[in-house]
Amino acid sequence: SLFDSPAERYMKARWSVQHFTVTQLGKCCSDMAKFPEKCLSFRRYVVHSYNFFLFPSTLGITDVEFCFSASSIQFLSHYGFDYNKFLKDGIPYMNEVQEKILSQHLSASSWKHSSSLDRDVLKKAIDKVTCWIAAAEEEETMILQDLSGYQMFEVQLVLRRALQNVWTQPLGGKKIIVKKVSPQHRQLLENSRYDCCQKELILLSARGFTNLFQTLVRAKKPLVGHNMLMDLMHLHDKFYKPLPESYEEFKRNIHNLFPVLIDTKTVTKSIWKKFPFPRVSNLLEAYTILCSSNVSLKDPTCPVIALASDCSRYAEKKSPHEAGYDAFLCGSGKILLKYFRGWAGIWQFLSCSVAPCYAKNDAVEAVPSFSQYLTVLAKYLNKVNFIRGGVSSINFSGEDTPCRHPPLLVVHVQGWPEVNERQICQQFKAICRFDVRRLSKNQFILLSNKFKHVRSVLRDFKDHPHLRISVYRHWRHSPHVNCLLR
Repeated sequence: SLFDSPAERYMKARWSVQHFTVTQLGKCCSDMAKFPEKCLSFRRYVVHSYNFFLFPSTLGITDVEFCFSASSIQFLSHYGFDYNKFLKDGIPYMNEVQEKILSQHLSASSWKHSSSLDRDVLKKAIDKVTCWIAAAEEEETMILQDLSGYQMFEVQLVLRRALQNVWTQPLGGKKIIVKKVSPQHRQLLENSRYDCCQKELILLSARGFTNLFQTLVRAKKPLVGHNMLMDLMHLHDKFYKPLPESYEEFKRNIHNLFPVLIDTKTVTKSIWKKFPFPRVSNLLEAYTILCSSNVSLKDPTCPVIALASDCSRYAEKKSPHEAGYDAFLCGSGKILLKYFRGWAGIWQFLSCSVAPCYAKNDAVEAVPSFSQYLTVLAKYLNKVNFIRGGVSSINFSGEDTPCRHPPLLVVHVQGWPEVNERQICQQFKAICRFDVRRLSKNQFILLSNKFKHVRSVLRDFKDHPHLRISVYRHWRHSPHVNCLLR
């Protein structure tokens, strides 16, 4: 709703993020290719794009419940999303709170299991080892097969804690070797640094993709996304900490994790308002426009963007809504925006702040640092797009700036009992779109993001038999002011 403040929208989105999971995450990074000095009049970037299928960690007692949206499943299926890969091969992840619970659980003397499948596998393994060990001699071994994922850890932990005269070790593939040992030999093995069931190694495996997230946080590199508010909320909730109730605390946390954010949606929206840049509805369209011959390719300094050999399929076929491909579009769009010069020079504000390296007096200027490139986008840094609300963007490094909306309208309803917001919306649907909020029993507030809609409604509904519409005046229409006046 246009009435939403950032804090109100955050609380709405927070519920959604807490109830849904991340199925796929894309990451793209680029290297500037090295060329001889005579070729330094342009830039060539080699792009490495990665696509990760994710699935919540199921090790120990942590069992994550999440929802599915039927329309989302249908949408992703249309674009070829591999649900089998998500369910069977998804990389685990956990946030700091979940990791702390698992760490405490690993230090405890007992082991509980959240998965009924794992319980069945463990019972079968324990029964098999118990029958074997009664007649086995020391140093004899047996092999357990057909174990997968965390079952490799859980079977070993349970067997070691239940039987003091056995030792376990992964054999490769889906197998574990079980050996009958003496108490003295067992003690030596437990203190070995090569033991795969050390607590630190188990936590490392259970963190899964979170290890990469933590590496990105430590690197403090600029994080680029498109319409990325929900992405940031999921990153915080799934890989850092559960989302706080406080909107301001969320902003501070994200800024500490990623000090430099670039939302390409925020940049392109600014272009729409100032210059005749085509209005595009999605990331792929924005990238296509930036790569078109009418825009960037006429500039000899425009960078050449090449996909690395291991992700060349993105060059051969468009894969919209695949996370790795969308990450490629975001990263490539950012590079192109920095060099953008087309259409009779009206895009100079987007051109790169550091000129290409040309030879001067038999010398070549030093290649600029990335921080110098960021100066051209300085006014957009840390401004994340906010869809239809009280601000145009969320400022993660300062105060949010309110939108300049058209004036509010107030609708006074006469002769229409029990009317609701939906019915009021239907009255205006044919000519324009308004967001509606009830003010009193027979009064409603209308808000639009277009001044022409306000003018049209005031003109066209002037003689409506049931609706009397006027510009909202706080001193006249506010219920709080009316209470004081009474």
